[in-house]
Amino acid sequence: MTLRALRGMLAVAGFLLGNAITGHAQSGSPAPALAIEPAALWAASWIADPAAHPTDYGVFHFRKRFTLTAKPDAFVVRVSADNRYRLFVNGTSVSVGPARGDPMHWRYETVDLAPWLRAGANVLAAVVWNFGEWRPVAQMSVRTGFILQGRSAAEAVVNSDASWRVWHDDAYAPLPVDREKLNTYIVVGPGVRIDGRRYPWGWQEAEFDDRGWATARVLGRGSPRGAGTDVTWWLVPRTIPAVEETPQRGAQVRRSSGVTPGAGFLAGREPLVVPAHAEAVLLVDWGAETTAYPRLRTSGGRGGSVTLTYAEALVDAAGAKGNRNEIDGRAIRGPRDRFEPDGGPHREFAPLWYRTFRYIEVAVRTADEPLTIEDLHAIFTAYPFRAAGHFACDDPELMKIWDVGWHTARLCAFETYMDCPYYEQLQYVGDTRIQALVSLYGSGDDRLMRNAIEQYDDSRIPEGLTQSRYPSATPQIIPPFSLFWIEMVHDYAMHRDDPAFVREKLPGIEAVLAWFDRHIDAQTGMLGRLPYWNFVDWTEEWPWSEERQTGGQPPGAAEGGSSILTLQFAIALRHAAVVFTACGEESRADACRRRAEALTAATMARCWDERRALLADTPEKKTFSQHANALAVLAGALATDRARELMRRVLDDASLTRCTYYFQFYLLRAMKAAGLGDRYVARMQPWRDMLARGLTTFAERPDPTRSDCHAWSASPTYELLATVCGIEPGSPGFKTVRIEPHPGALTRVEGVVPHPQGAIEVRLTHEGDAIHGTITLPTEVTGEFIWRGQSLPLHGGKQEVAL
Repeated sequence: MTLRALRGMLAVAGFLLGNAITGHAQSGSPAPALAIEPAALWAASWIADPAAHPTDYGVFHFRKRFTLTAKPDAFVVRVSADNRYRLFVNGTSVSVGPARGDPMHWRYETVDLAPWLRAGANVLAAVVWNFGEWRPVAQMSVRTGFILQGRSAAEAVVNSDASWRVWHDDAYAPLPVDREKLNTYIVVGPGVRIDGRRYPWGWQEAEFDDRGWATARVLGRGSPRGAGTDVTWWLVPRTIPAVEETPQRGAQVRRSSGVTPGAGFLAGREPLVVPAHAEAVLLVDWGAETTAYPRLRTSGGRGGSVTLTYAEALVDAAGAKGNRNEIDGRAIRGPRDRFEPDGGPHREFAPLWYRTFRYIEVAVRTADEPLTIEDLHAIFTAYPFRAAGHFACDDPELMKIWDVGWHTARLCAFETYMDCPYYEQLQYVGDTRIQALVSLYGSGDDRLMRNAIEQYDDSRIPEGLTQSRYPSATPQIIPPFSLFWIEMVHDYAMHRDDPAFVREKLPGIEAVLAWFDRHIDAQTGMLGRLPYWNFVDWTEEWPWSEERQTGGQPPGAAEGGSSILTLQFAIALRHAAVVFTACGEESRADACRRRAEALTAATMARCWDERRALLADTPEKKTFSQHANALAVLAGALATDRARELMRRVLDDASLTRCTYYFQFYLLRAMKAAGLGDRYVARMQPWRDMLARGLTTFAERPDPTRSDCHAWSASPTYELLATVCGIEPGSPGFKTVRIEPHPGALTRVEGVVPHPQGAIEVRLTHEGDAIHGTITLPTEVTGEFIWRGQSLPLHGGKQEVAL
């Protein structure tokens, strides 16, 4: 299947979701948050199973019967759970959550249930689970619990309290990921085993008999943030839309043993029968990597099992991935789920949490009964970004790179941004800064970016630093990522006219800067020894250390005197100055600029090597990297002519420590600042190579790579619009536009960037030293078009340009 075909499938509306998830009808955006006084506790209470351990692994079904005299026009509730829930109304799934947060900011969803209610008897049902010791590292938790509250007195009939019933479903058991076998860091939570003989089939339907279920235990009333004492969860409204859930089908069965599936099997038109006392294995290739709930429907097969194994790519005997399209001589390794049928008809299975895969191996073992697999497909899920950006040119492969980058970014966004969907699903600042720009240019939706900025601000430790990833059950501190959080606030301030939001972040910015100020070495004027993990890039020259349990740290990070980290601090200060100025805090801005100049001057004085005409990584001048020199340019350490000559050396000198996919984002920024933006298109070979190796998303690092889908490598989807088409803010708030294209060898470039007031459209033809075409700006937006030192003013609306 082509990526274009996959994108077409994702556009299909409506779906049915398995494992008793018979339909999910969320809207694209959350309902308005219920208005309550900050000091008022909820009328509803958190509830739980009365016999279960509060923090152990467990899956619980809650039900509430109630009667309505008429179908309501509106019936609004707010709902949350720990760890997770899925809510049903009369058998239809209507909400899933909560959006991830921390106990001090525990999200709830607001949902209008009216479309699924009816006059007479109704049932609300929720599955709530706690993955216990196997929960994802991205999942923070206090204890198992569920809460639901109606908006008004009429809706209060469904408030969670002792009138709800609960069933501890011991059909579920965890299948923990074998990290030693996979030999990697993977922390996304366990697979599941479901024993169909113990599962309460139809539990979410209105007709199900729940009289044998237990009475829910009341834990305590819900507390909105700022209310109450001895608070377990402080509740805040969800600020992002509901995740997308859309049906998706596998492209083809690449190989099989024990059975031969028919041509209509994966289309849902032809069942597959596995005889009694048999084994069968199918390898299904989805055609492109995806994030989805696999859905399996079976009949019969009591005593047998179906095991699903998920992988981004197959591996050879040495564990190498090679070309991702190849399967000969290759096996699958990865997380698993297992379903053990009870023999009943039309049984539907899906895991509680979504899976990431391109390949699924379906391994069937039957006992005394044959098993019929009636259907196998998936429900795609991700943050509901909608493509509003567009890139086109006379190089089809660059257009494919734009598409694959957008697909990568989509798979790395759910209720938070995440570095990778297969291995970690954690929101890291270094990844998020780049991915947020991709989001702004690809869709114009800034809500997940705002959410990330706020969550990092919430993560702050007493010393002033943000955590490097958040939400996270285990704290992790990467000081340079706190600097990138400042860059994120700066990016937001440049692209959105939202001074109130930006101003709220000023104390956090000052706290980060103050931490770095305290670590300046008074003798050198550079940063001294820094605690924690000072990650910069996954280069081969900065390997992982088992002794220190860190990697990717440049020389001088631990010892002091790192030009790279000192310059990152200087650049953050410069961008903090822009933010302070935009907020009317000019004295603070001046102080930031002065500190940045002093740090930059000290670094150049101690680390510049006249013999090599390069900046060294430390004052000892033993190692040199692209990173240090690119950051020197971004810090404004050299005049434009000198910066241009430096960057030419940096790009061509193979002896330097090279930037990987991640840090090439900053290398390009430096190229542009030095006037070498036209070399960007020629430097796209790493992304072309990934396409040639069959990747359908962009990887974490060059092969051998762990992750085949990593947000920070999606940067071309931003750069092809921001650099090649040249569309960037000309002033804070995107109030004006600066368009300076860098087409390189391309003769035609077209781009559309969503702007808060409309779309910016660029259509240009490049011939020799000349360029001409049309530019369309939103009506009230003005700007400047720049080409090789010449400029033209731009006005709102469509206009011709030629220089």
